[in-house]
Amino acid sequence: MVARILSIGTAVPATALAQSDVRDFFVRQPGVDRLTGRLIGAAFDAAAIDRRHTVLHEFGSVGEAAAPAAPGGGFISAAGALNRPSTGDRNAAYTALAPELSARAARAALEDGGVAASDVSHVVTVSCTGFFAPGPDYRLVRDLGLSTTVERYHLGFIGCAAALPGLRAAARICAAQPEAVVLVVCTELCSLHIRASDDPQQIVAASVFADGSAAAIVTARADLAAGAPGATLELDRFATTLTSEGESDMVWTIGDEGFLMTLSAEVPRIIGREIRNAVGGFLGGEQPTTWAVHPGGRSVLDRVEQGLELSDTALDESRAVLRDYGNMSSATILFILQRLLQSDLGEGDRVAALAFGPGLTVESALLTARTGGHA
Repeated sequence: MVARILSIGTAVPATALAQSDVRDFFVRQPGVDRLTGRLIGAAFDAAAIDRRHTVLHEFGSVGEAAAPAAPGGGFISAAGALNRPSTGDRNAAYTALAPELSARAARAALEDGGVAASDVSHVVTVSCTGFFAPGPDYRLVRDLGLSTTVERYHLGFIGCAAALPGLRAAARICAAQPEAVVLVVCTELCSLHIRASDDPQQIVAASVFADGSAAAIVTARADLAAGAPGATLELDRFATTLTSEGESDMVWTIGDEGFLMTLSAEVPRIIGREIRNAVGGFLGGEQPTTWAVHPGGRSVLDRVEQGLELSDTALDESRAVLRDYGNMSSATILFILQRLLQSDLGEGDRVAALAFGPGLTVESALLTARTGGHA
């Protein structure tokens, strides 16, 4: 039996922000001159994002009661200026707020897949926006009432591409232990590392990143596959490719005032130049029915579309997730795959998934849609 994704659950914080409101907030920050204001406006308006979600309730009025104030004294001053919390304060907010979001996504995945918490044998957690121990994997065991003998693994600080290695690890576990049921949970609170800056790279980062969590149930068990209420996705094969350049163009480091994302203007161009070679060798001549591509930004999707000579509708689901949620780092590709599972995928349709991480790293996966509870 091939391991498959039985279901995907997603969760976002209650506070939703219009992209235009976030843009105007950054333009109003102290010290923003006319040139920086134009850069902010151009970056935010070109992002192809309508709204994003954040755990920082201070950024909006939606769901204030549901989203407690972040530890560390808040991110916005009484005068409306963006504060500069320490890395410790930002990480304290992650520790306080990430587990609830992870548990919500995981519960949704279990419910949608018709899988009991007692069936879960392994937990794989993924995150690059915070650290604590006992960590997210431990909290899921406690918060979901999983068996205390569940095996736990954590993939940390891999960046936006990490969901596919998480699924790959789950598939490898299922190949070694055919009765395994693996819960993969990706949770990213990118907004905790937001900062005001006149650096174009920081402006671009502020214009796209958001918060969200996604969970997938992966198993090779025939009984669970047969009982799945909806379409499933077989995990056929995976690949990792390092581009010939880009090591310094997408970088994720830890500073004194939060984690620092470097996103140079070369990232989309590097992807555009190298995507055909990276993906062509992986696909081996196959033509996928549909695509799920991590929307690092609008320009990344544009370059993938051009580089692979895809139709102008091939990345519609990827663009829709970017529009409605922004870039939620590792969780984003699972949001896209969830939309595909809920769409009109046909039996045997081939899905190619791509995600990009620091390095520059291209992670690829080829999946096959199964409908009607195929075992």
